[in-house]
Amino acid sequence: MTETGSSGASGRGGGEHLRRARAEDGPAGVDAPGDPGPVLALAAESGRAVLLLDLAGVRDKAGFMDRCTTRLDLPDWFGRNWDALADCLTDLSWLPAAQGRVLVLAGWAEYAREQPRDWAVAREVLAEASEYWRTRETPLTVLLTVA
Repeated sequence: MTETGSSGASGRGGGEHLRRARAEDGPAGVDAPGDPGPVLALAAESGRAVLLLDLAGVRDKAGFMDRCTTRLDLPDWFGRNWDALADCLTDLSWLPAAQGRVLVLAGWAEYAREQPRDWAVAREVLAEASEYWRTRETPLTVLLTVA
């Protein structure tokens, strides 16, 4: 999983794929910490489908799962638990076909403070999904905006 902020994209995993897509334009960056707009624009320019998961105002696991359901338009079979989220993120057949996908998480800091254990599980699920798709034809890159 890659975090982005005013200093640019960094970290391990799929972030390098996104950065390579724009290497000719210089280093990737975000104009304002926490503002997902520049990250969304950069992701869209990469030719991948972009999903925004804005967690602003989410304070508990139920809210997190509800937000995932509505913002990601998860399938009806999504069970609103960590295993079901992992299943949805490693079987993206419920999404339209794409050359790759970028999942941008914004507004997550409050949830991370309020629910540190659940946030750790969420990050693990997201990292594992990104790792799963890394070597496939349609990678999933997960980016966190820095709040």
